[in-house]
Amino acid sequence: MTGSYIEEIISFLFMAFALGMDAFSVSLGLGMQKLRLKRIALVGLAIGIFHIMMPFIGIILGKFISGAIGNFAVLAGGVLLLGIGIQMIINAFIHDSKQMLDPKGFGLLAIAFTVSLDSFSVGLGLGMYGAKTAIVIITFGVISMLLTWIGLLLGRKVHGFLGIYSEILGGSILCGFGLNLLIG
Repeated sequence: MTGSYIEEIISFLFMAFALGMDAFSVSLGLGMQKLRLKRIALVGLAIGIFHIMMPFIGIILGKFISGAIGNFAVLAGGVLLLGIGIQMIINAFIHDSKQMLDPKGFGLLAIAFTVSLDSFSVGLGLGMYGAKTAIVIITFGVISMLLTWIGLLLGRKVHGFLGIYSEILGGSILCGFGLNLLIG
């Protein structure tokens, strides 16, 4: 393995961690509902699958767009990552008291879709950049699933004080990668 290949994998791991922080935050709240372990496994699996599907669709579209617009694609990907990071940080400070969806049936699909929307946008940016699809989607799916399980299990023990800080951390990481694409 070359040095740049390892650096790329490490970058994807950090991005996956940043994107998974949204699922982690939501999972902390869901975990306070004292879900059974079977439900926890299913929620994590659903969120992991959505974190595979959404960036895959984004990467495919991003590669198509990249072919159409050429060198502008890297710049657009950087702006997109930076924008998503800023949005995550801002959303961390917006407290709305909406009721948590029940993680069953449609509620589970809605939760999984919602927390994976940002991975679609990141996938779009990575597709424009020309990232390796299989590595990205597997990394995003596995990390988000693990963070979801950790969040659900911690939520059973802890009362949500980590939520805002995890979203700020995730947004900061995405901003850093966006700036790296724009400047570096």
